[in-house]
Amino acid sequence: MMKTNIQAIILGSGILTASGCSSVMTHTGGQEGTYSGTRASYAMLTDSNTSWGYKPFVALDMPFTAVADTVLIPWDMYRTDKSLKSKVEESEDQNLATNSVIPPVQ
Repeated sequence: MMKTNIQAIILGSGILTASGCSSVMTHTGGQEGTYSGTRASYAMLTDSNTSWGYKPFVALDMPFTAVADTVLIPWDMYRTDKSLKSKVEESEDQNLATNSVIPPVQ
């Protein structure tokens, strides 16, 4: 009895850990917006450069990613992105605006 409980716990933990991978990756990677994991999964499924061996795993993970993204909607609405990527993009946008008004010295 104890052995089957441990096996069930290990199996359940593995499934929960593996589910919603795209959602976890996009939320820790600094992408903004709601359903960022689902959008990333869809982009991988429709991309011709994605390996045919990888697409079934993305397709299996997509429903779990959608559920994880749904649970994370309040977080997406609350957070402001302070990642390094967003800071660099903001700086580049400011420099682009400055360069369009005052051209850089060549």
